Amino acid sequence: MNPVKPHSGRCEAQAAPSFGMHNSVLPEVACDQDRRRFLGIAGAVTLALAPGVSLIAYAHSDAPKSDAASAKRRWGLLIDTTKCKPSCTACVTACSSYNGWKNEGRPTDPQWIRKVQVSDPSTGFSRSVPVMCQHCANAPCVEVCPTGASFKRADGIVLVDRHICIGCRFCMMACPYKARSFVSENLSGQKPWAPRGKGTVEGCTLCVPRVDAGKVPACVEACARDGNGAMTFGDLSDAASAIRRALAHHPAVQLRADLMLDTGVRYEGL
Repeated sequence: MNPVKPHSGRCEAQAAPSFGMHNSVLPEVACDQDRRRFLGIAGAVTLALAPGVSLIAYAHSDAPKSDAASAKRRWGLLIDTTKCKPSCTACVTACSSYNGWKNEGRPTDPQWIRKVQVSDPSTGFSRSVPVMCQHCANAPCVEVCPTGASFKRADGIVLVDRHICIGCRFCMMACPYKARSFVSENLSGQKPWAPRGKGTVEGCTLCVPRVDAGKVPACVEACARDGNGAMTFGDLSDAASAIRRALAHHPAVQLRADLMLDTGVRYEGL
């Protein structure tokens, strides 16, 4: 009896069957197939994080199934920095409350959105602005992710699939806005609609469950209610939308426009 050869755990070249044609299976293709089978199995598992919370919550929303993300629209955010006051943190508080994260001032704390003071030393010009994931059309985080966990929806929203995020943090290094955080501690008090996972990377989702349900992100709602109405959310592809009308009449800039990332977040007054 031939002994059973233990599996090495590595992807190995597989012999290609001959069907009378010059067919072949390259080693890297076979390796890729093995990875796909593994990820397919992993993706079918729902990891329970807390009662009522699972990592596949983003696959569900209050929106009808027919309202799937569509390339016909691109969600965007316009921030009028002339209305954004340094003392106002309504957007940060709303994001933290809705998505279930806290920042206690430690370097490793989550920062889905944060207030940043930008200034021009030569003129003394200064503005207080909220910075979050810029939901780039050419997202560097998506480009460098080795598993495809960082991905961009058809409507432009950039997300993280925590099922296949391996916590390598390549996306954090690639992001010029420092908009992502690594979850290094055990979690509690999670929201069913905003699952988080230890050992994974996270960042602003534009409150995608709310958007899919026909609402605006929590930060935008709070800015209008408790702040100074500095945020406008809408479809950048719709010429009749409020955000497009505002962009047509008021100059706005992209942060690090020189990188040509085509961000979904624009800033007026900088």
